[in-house]
Amino acid sequence: MIKQNKDGLMVTFKIVPNSSKNEIIKTDDTIKIKITAQPVDGKANKALIEFLSKQFKIPKTSIEILRGETSKEKTILFKTQDISKIEALKSVFET
Repeated sequence: MIKQNKDGLMVTFKIVPNSSKNEIIKTDDTIKIKITAQPVDGKANKALIEFLSKQFKIPKTSIEILRGETSKEKTILFKTQDISKIEALKSVFET
């Protein structure tokens, strides 16, 4: 699910920790993000934010986990008003 609001873009997806490599996988109905970090002491969440920051060239401080701190299903807010970055995010996350 993708939702744009005044703060930026909210995206909901599933995270797969402890994977062999970091990658974004789109299926027909969901988006999965594979992260190499283990889901221990917030390591997977930190690695997820670092991965998304590098992938979309958005500062780590502009990426916030709104829901799902301890769950595999997460809602992330990308705090940006940059239209080109929002379009890039939409192109990757829209199913």
